[in-house]
Amino acid sequence: MKKKTGGESVADLWAGQSIPLLKALHILTHNGGLNADSRRKLKQVQHLAQLIKPAIDEALKEKPEPVLADLGAGKSYLGFILYDLYFAPAGRGRVVNVEARADLNATARRIAADSGFARMDFVESGIAAASAGAVDIVTALHACDTATDEAILFALRHEARWVALVPCCQAEVARALDGVKNPLDQLWRHGLHRREFGAHLTNVLRGLYLEAHGYRVRVTEFTGFEHTQKNELILAERHQRSNPRARAAFEKLAADIGVAPKLLAFAAS
Repeated sequence: MKKKTGGESVADLWAGQSIPLLKALHILTHNGGLNADSRRKLKQVQHLAQLIKPAIDEALKEKPEPVLADLGAGKSYLGFILYDLYFAPAGRGRVVNVEARADLNATARRIAADSGFARMDFVESGIAAASAGAVDIVTALHACDTATDEAILFALRHEARWVALVPCCQAEVARALDGVKNPLDQLWRHGLHRREFGAHLTNVLRGLYLEAHGYRVRVTEFTGFEHTQKNELILAERHQRSNPRARAAFEKLAADIGVAPKLLAFAAS
């Protein structure tokens, strides 16, 4: 149900969502209102929460204490909302938020304590150096450039079964394409095309890399473009240890184009 609060139109909140939590996160104003920026933020997190729900439900069925790690958590919006919607009602499971900035972690710890969210942990670390014990689900919302690659490697190190990534601002491959000459180089001759093609190529290679490590990958729209221009969601569930055909496809595409994300390299066999 939509309502008017404090002169603002409030988007639908899901049943059971904590109003005090949303106010503490500054998604809702103290009057319960929602401005345009907050509405976009809430819609993105809610949509991702809906897409991740089947993985959380399955993890809760399979394990007494499943763990979800949200990487590059920032203000931990996603972790808080997932905990509020799914883990708190279940009465079990943990959410680990990995964020390098001490001030954001301090604020998030205070909000968690005030909300009674005892099974939320906050790890002060970059993604590449983070360790979180056993992890079942890995999420990374708008992890910029190579941080998404670090999230993939984190998922592999922690043997996560499910991965949900919304990449942001991929620049590494676009930079590497500058000056690469091959029969396809008209695809990236102009700077705008180089950025767009580089981002597309990066995500194609990320999907293949996950497949090469035994994940079944689905790539879909994340949410409407009115909410974010970074609108690609990579969802993956691990079914086997490796997939040689996907690895061969990754290596052939990288060789044909002449570039690939540096972090997504295979160890020599």
